Amino acid sequence: MSVLITGITTAIALAFALALLDQWRVRRQSFQLAWAIGMLFFGIASGCEAIAAANGWNELLYRTWYLTGAVWTAGWLGLGTAFLLGRTRFGYAFAFCLLLAGLFTFLTQRRYNYEGAGNAPIIYLVAAGVLALAVAVETYFQGNRWPRIAALAVVGASVLSVGLMLTTTLAAPGWKVDPSTNAPVADLLPGTLRLLTPFLNITGGLALAFGAVFSAYVFMPKRRILDYSLDPSQPGDQFLFNLAISPVAITVNFVASLPRAVQALLAGRLHSRVPATILIAIGAFLASSGDILARFGATEFFLLGKLVAVVFLFVGFLVSVEAFNEWRVPFTRIVLLRRRAEPAPTGESQPGT
Repeated sequence: MSVLITGITTAIALAFALALLDQWRVRRQSFQLAWAIGMLFFGIASGCEAIAAANGWNELLYRTWYLTGAVWTAGWLGLGTAFLLGRTRFGYAFAFCLLLAGLFTFLTQRRYNYEGAGNAPIIYLVAAGVLALAVAVETYFQGNRWPRIAALAVVGASVLSVGLMLTTTLAAPGWKVDPSTNAPVADLLPGTLRLLTPFLNITGGLALAFGAVFSAYVFMPKRRILDYSLDPSQPGDQFLFNLAISPVAITVNFVASLPRAVQALLAGRLHSRVPATILIAIGAFLASSGDILARFGATEFFLLGKLVAVVFLFVGFLVSVEAFNEWRVPFTRIVLLRRRAEPAPTGESQPGT
């Protein structure tokens, strides 16, 4: 059963990555390339699990699985969301994700005391704080370059992880699994490398989930119960107050706007990004939940959860006209289906949100 589940997950993820890469080839949107890379890593990690389920683990599979699945996937998917929302004020949320990732990475070391971590927890925390501040400042001045700073964080951490992995010697047999669940565990790896997992996973996973909800809110018909403004021209104290209440305001307004969104959906007037991003948020939540449950030995749900997660993610992206305005045989001109014209966003929808 494990071979079947991981095999299907691998096939969907790789097909998804191929479709996104083909869309990027034509439209040259940065978010499509970042998502394609993230889904490629997802597929490779699932492929390692499938091969291991059939033939057992070896050192190369173990190293590849850890880098592509445990470290890179979430970070690159979250980076795609950053590029997608680069012209909005989502930079504040991404800065929060970075800061939270640095703090959680530091606390993880305090909790588990990974061997060989050295000064890495403090370095990662400081780096996250500096990057978060840079993203927030760029967003405040209404620049659209903050996704490049986000890319610096994700690419830099990815390159660092490669260097650390190449210089790490693993104790025989070169891999380790939980004897009760047969799931791979990272006990053989040094703390410097293990701490990059929460750093990239929290940054990317939260950015993907928050970005999906934020994007849905931006493009749905709105009913504003709580008013707020992130206009940088307002007095500083007023801006900080609005920034502090914006998460609560967005949540309340999102829930209050759902009836209008359902009406627009039934009438065919709802922007495709709304249902698409809700599906993506569900997929991100399922993927994260599977990782958490795996720590308690629920390995079968972990494998099934990854399959369900990638299905939700794939369907979410397919629903979005912005990501897929036409379906065709990848890397050919054979068009299978052209999409309808996208309705215009309703209400405030861009940088002032």
